[in-house]
Amino acid sequence: MRAAMRGLRRWYGDSPLHLLALLASFALAGYAVQAVVSADQWRGFAVWFAVAIVGHDLLLFPLYSLADLSVRRLLPVAGRLRRGRAAGDPDARTAGRAALPVLNYLRVPAAFSILILIVWFPLILRLSAGTYHRASGLSASPYLGRWLAVTGTMFAVSAICYALALRRAGRAAGRAGGLT
Repeated sequence: MRAAMRGLRRWYGDSPLHLLALLASFALAGYAVQAVVSADQWRGFAVWFAVAIVGHDLLLFPLYSLADLSVRRLLPVAGRLRRGRAAGDPDARTAGRAALPVLNYLRVPAAFSILILIVWFPLILRLSAGTYHRASGLSASPYLGRWLAVTGTMFAVSAICYALALRRAGRAAGRAGGLT
């Protein structure tokens, strides 16, 4: 059995569980395509898919790449801060804190916030408030406040995680530098 597993891993390149997950993903995608075709919605789906690809690759990807580059240029570079420690920074805890990258603690909540905005923008911006009210009998007015609340919560949780990481880095640097 082990020889067969090693042979499968050598042939496939990864574990059998990965292959099973990949096959399940293809089966789910096939089911979704079959459901779209059988509901005679394939034209709208194809247009949506093409617009999503073109919109992402030609518009959104350059925009968020530029935003990420801009944020990286504005934030202090960890390499420059580490050079300060090498030049004789006496406080190892300060150098440990300064070298901890903050960018991912900004990227994750920003990405999820933008994703929520993209999915729900007609309701958040009240562009489809009338249609939504006729279809559901509900108002679209809470969506903006809820999106702002979710965005604020995600950034607050990210800030707390960053503060805890800074604390851990400071303690580790303190122990490494002989400080307690």
